[in-house]
Amino acid sequence: MGSFSIWHWLIVLLVVVLVFGTKKLGNLGKDMGSAIKGFKEGMKTEDDKPATGTAPGTPSQQISGQTIEGEVKSKSESKV
Repeated sequence: MGSFSIWHWLIVLLVVVLVFGTKKLGNLGKDMGSAIKGFKEGMKTEDDKPATGTAPGTPSQQISGQTIEGEVKSKSESKV
């Protein structure tokens, strides 16, 4: 009950090709590739994406290299 040899994997691959056909497997590979590419593009951070359509100074634009100091107050203190 060890690992499978190369012959076992070749037989499994042959059965998969016979069942699904090469055209379906090719389409499946293309679909998976485009899905992975879309996922990677979706996971990019705002720093990685180019700023398109935003004017300088808008809140969505981040300025790197600056530290903004502030004080956090609770809601009860800010209403006073």
